[in-house]
Amino acid sequence: MTDESVISVLIVDDHPVVRDGLRGMFESAPGFRVLGEAAGGVEALERAAALDPDVVLMDLRMPSGGGVEAIAELARRGARAKVLVLTTYDTDSDTLPAIEAGATGYLLKDAPRDELFTAVRAAAEGRTVLSPAVASRLVSAVRTPGNEPLSAREREVLALVAKGTSNREIARELFISEATVKTHLTHLYTKLGVNDRAAAVATAYQRGILG
Repeated sequence: MTDESVISVLIVDDHPVVRDGLRGMFESAPGFRVLGEAAGGVEALERAAALDPDVVLMDLRMPSGGGVEAIAELARRGARAKVLVLTTYDTDSDTLPAIEAGATGYLLKDAPRDELFTAVRAAAEGRTVLSPAVASRLVSAVRTPGNEPLSAREREVLALVAKGTSNREIARELFISEATVKTHLTHLYTKLGVNDRAAAVATAYQRGILG
């Protein structure tokens, strides 16, 4: 098997046992090479820049930097790696932001081994891979846009927007980056079915989200 046909992988998860299990699984299968691991989103960005993997297996909820923010930043940097989310969570507040941020695929951790291998190969080729549960949620969201609840962080950002706070000031207030603020704004615009700050605030008041 040539180096060109081997898919290189970076594993991102805050649980060492999960990382060890995934590493063992991929290292025992032909056609894959694990380049490294990361325990959070911030470290994932550093490792991805240094190792240039074909595919990043990304968990979402991690103490040291969330997966969605890392996915968005990888996309902003124009990283070559495709991101395949591998998580326990399939709620709307997890799946939609991850896909919108630039994830190529989304699988749950209970996916069978062969399904995971197939998904990584597909992701490396740039093809979208979604678990059945996630696919059905995305279809429902497309059919009924604007009805998904905002996350707690999105509500915080929206409340500050309503006070006329700038992105830079919001970032300082919430101890996050301006890029993350913009990501949250993009997500809440989508959920509210609007295109700008003023419309977001007006719609939020209309629906009783702010008040």
